[in-house]
Amino acid sequence: MKPINKYGSVRECEEIAFSFPPQHQDRQPGFEYVMEPRPVSETSMFKRKLENKTAIITGGDSGIGRAAAYDFVKEGANVVIIYYDEEYDAQETADRIRQLGGRCLLMQGDLKELSFVQKCIDTTIKQFGKIDILVNNHAFQFVKDSILDISPEQLQFIFQNNIISYFYTIQAALPYMKKGSSIINTTSVTAYQGNKELIDYSATKGAIVSLTRSLSLSLAEKGIRVNAVSPGPIWTPLIPASYSADAVATFGRKTSQVPLMRAGQPCEVSPCYVFLASDDASYMTGQVLHPNGGTIVGS
Repeated sequence: MKPINKYGSVRECEEIAFSFPPQHQDRQPGFEYVMEPRPVSETSMFKRKLENKTAIITGGDSGIGRAAAYDFVKEGANVVIIYYDEEYDAQETADRIRQLGGRCLLMQGDLKELSFVQKCIDTTIKQFGKIDILVNNHAFQFVKDSILDISPEQLQFIFQNNIISYFYTIQAALPYMKKGSSIINTTSVTAYQGNKELIDYSATKGAIVSLTRSLSLSLAEKGIRVNAVSPGPIWTPLIPASYSADAVATFGRKTSQVPLMRAGQPCEVSPCYVFLASDDASYMTGQVLHPNGGTIVGS
């Protein structure tokens, strides 16, 4: 009987996948034990998923970004937290990361400014020497009743912050990312369902889906994976900052939108980022995960 294959790296798995000699079995569904080579059924045990990786997380001071940072650190990564101006939240996040035994670098500034983006990348390389994971997660949204209420200034701001800055961070980080690296973009259920009060925001989230799919094709030959996470209603600071007190009181409870009848918590989304950043997702690129409380969307 041929030995069962195990692998400890994506490269070993890839090597097996490129070495299938001609073979045929005269029955369905077939026997695994006679296959050559044997399918890979198990990865190395007792290994943290992101050991010695360096991850940049934009909007990592709170909400989904904070939860992803905590999970990354627990899996062995160093993290760079880029945030806008939420100093207290950022310091609280950094303190918790250090309590967990992780290394954290805080960078405060505006990702709409190309010079600041480059500073973040340069500082990350100086501090940690590499970039393995880039999580684009920052966003603004402003509730408006009509498209006629969206001013030119707001439109420019939302697109510059929510999608153009993603291009900036990717362009700056990519020269330092090697085969096996991962880019993860945060989109939204609004990219698929739309939202009549968040037209410009939803449009940027749709653009992030297209960016993810196109970039994944562009970087496939380099072995750099590009995926996205599309959360539903999640309890983050963006919610009370966007909606009235009455709207917040019923946030996520509309059964027509959320079958589970509640908003999600950041810690219920962050495992998606760990999965996509790790070798567990070595055969996934150009994909979108949907932690949204059961809403069925076209993927």
